Amino acid sequence: MKQIIKILSILVAIAAFWIGLLESSVVPRSHTWLLPIYLIVSLGCYGLLMVGVGLMRFPTCPQEAGLLQKDVAEAKEFLKQRGVDVANE
Repeated sequence: MKQIIKILSILVAIAAFWIGLLESSVVPRSHTWLLPIYLIVSLGCYGLLMVGVGLMRFPTCPQEAGLLQKDVAEAKEFLKQRGVDVANE
């Protein structure tokens, strides 16, 4: 619930800032109407950047890989005992 309140407060602050820019003559009105689009595009670029950084820094876990291979071998053996044809690749 705290996260929702945090997000809503940020959205209200952004909306208040945007309405303030619309009401004042600091920024031309034609540019002010494009700010929400710029914000959405910027958030999308930021999200893609974070996904890319996360993929580049993805940790390798050799111990977990070995355990996974062991689990796969156990599952194949279990299925062979039950009469299921498991192809070895």
